[in-house]
Amino acid sequence: MKHIAILIISLLAFQSTSAQLFTKERVANSVDNIDMKPLSWGYFLGFNSYDFKFQYNENREDILVDKTTGFHLGLIGDVRINDYFNLRLEPGVFFTTRNLQYSESYFQGMEYNNSDLLREVKSTYVHIPLLIKASTKRVNNFKPFIVGGVSMALNLSSNQDNPDDNSVGEFRMTKTTYFYEIGFGIDFYLLYFKFSPSIRGVFAMNDEIVRDADPNSPWTGNVAKMQTRGIFINFTFQ
Repeated sequence: MKHIAILIISLLAFQSTSAQLFTKERVANSVDNIDMKPLSWGYFLGFNSYDFKFQYNENREDILVDKTTGFHLGLIGDVRINDYFNLRLEPGVFFTTRNLQYSESYFQGMEYNNSDLLREVKSTYVHIPLLIKASTKRVNNFKPFIVGGVSMALNLSSNQDNPDDNSVGEFRMTKTTYFYEIGFGIDFYLLYFKFSPSIRGVFAMNDEIVRDADPNSPWTGNVAKMQTRGIFINFTFQ
């Protein structure tokens, strides 16, 4: 009986949501005028997948990046410019882990063990983007949009000021990273709030690696530039 009750409730909830989204009539509710407000607020949560793009001094085997799925959440401040454009500030906290796998060729002529071939890079970013959101005209209860802009991220796990380096197992990155971002999504107008799923790509503009004291370090010596790139999947509520 418990499973049947849950199934019935789920079907009723789905029917109610479907009626709001797919009806040919616009939902008349408390969010009808949200797009006309000069300033509005909300929050977001979602998932992220960060990667590194490497450029090398010499043509050797690539450093492989093992990506994981991270989590993030944050707040939204939205300023209406006109019917089609909004200026948005979306500060958030992002958690992610990347594992760097080095080829044995980087350690030729050196003593090393298996732990030297792997570097775990855990990052906690305070990410602050300034974005322009460009929307189409609302059609019933949908409104597609694209979003783009620039951002700054403070890496709380950077180890930039740590005097130890990879020779004792410490992989270091710069504290501050600058990005450009671009993405797209859809605003869904529901009974009590506006729900907006979106996907966004982020691309670092500066070199993030902090090099080891040894210029011939197998971990950093051949790296000309290391830059973050990533994908965000956001679920926004306003």
